[in-house]
Amino acid sequence: METTELKEQLKVQIIKFLNLTDLTPADIADNEPLFGAGLGLDSIDSLELIVLLKKEYGIDIKDPREGRKALVDVATMADYIQANGKK
Repeated sequence: METTELKEQLKVQIIKFLNLTDLTPADIADNEPLFGAGLGLDSIDSLELIVLLKKEYGIDIKDPREGRKALVDVATMADYIQANGKK
């Protein structure tokens, strides 16, 4: 899958999985931080994103440090999926 296509798919999935109904994929920049000052996600959201990676891409993140590296922003998630995904 193309990186651009994967990023757009991730944005749609993030909105759906986290029930961010007030956002559209266009509202999420590829390099906008997902946590803190960026999108403003919290630790519960990070668990949901880990479930998303497992369910949709076959990636099982068990180490919290690995999760922090993979869930920086949409671009980082896309790179991580392309490097580690099974689908």
